[in-house]
Amino acid sequence: MKRIGIIGVGEIGRAIVDGLCDGVEEPPEIHLSPRGARTTAELAERYENVHVCPDNQEVVNRSGIVVIAVRPQDRSEALAGLRVDGDTVVVNVMAGVANDDLRGTLATDAPLVRAIPLPAIRERRSITVTCPSHPEVDALFERLGGSLPVTDEADLNVFSALTATLTTHYRYLATLTEWATSQGIAADDADRYVRGLFQSVGRALGDGSRSLHTLAADHETPNGINERVRTAWFDPANSAALRRTLDDLLRDLG
Repeated sequence: MKRIGIIGVGEIGRAIVDGLCDGVEEPPEIHLSPRGARTTAELAERYENVHVCPDNQEVVNRSGIVVIAVRPQDRSEALAGLRVDGDTVVVNVMAGVANDDLRGTLATDAPLVRAIPLPAIRERRSITVTCPSHPEVDALFERLGGSLPVTDEADLNVFSALTATLTTHYRYLATLTEWATSQGIAADDADRYVRGLFQSVGRALGDGSRSLHTLAADHETPNGINERVRTAWFDPANSAALRRTLDDLLRDLG
């Protein structure tokens, strides 16, 4: 694998480093931008193959694949004056920033690939959507849990909208633990039980031979307690509200 550069070492940048290095016998050479000094220094101390560069241009100069992971609102400042040769592959992980916008900022003919990596890539357990497909970028994310190339940025925005549902899931679980606590269950016990309950759901999701509708049916007895909660809580009105919210988000992302 080519040398990897990362400009913007926040949560996703750090997850990429951990996923490529932790427990790996032959990790790639990785070059980090200097901002976020505490995080970059910690990563460079932990992994022999990780180096902190004096500036962003040095990251580009030393890397064959450059991941741009700065906050979208910071991209003009972080990327100003950056020179990117045509043989460098640029991976754009900035939410809502189209490749055409990034190309205009960088003024480069280099290949640009958008990607949606999630924090779980640090455990190499998350599928990353890429657009357009590029063999080196797809290979990079295959090492981090898998890649899902799409041909159109409009399709990528659909997947991006889906990622916006993650914290809703966590808040749902938190609400369950709070309810159990209100019924007299110790908070630690409620938290432990709910985590274990839904970790088993995660394992069931690994069975790709069954559709999501089939999984739901397999866990539900007609007129049973699961059906009672589902039909009361996830009724047609709530389903429609969720779809409207995702439609609105997709329009904003486009």
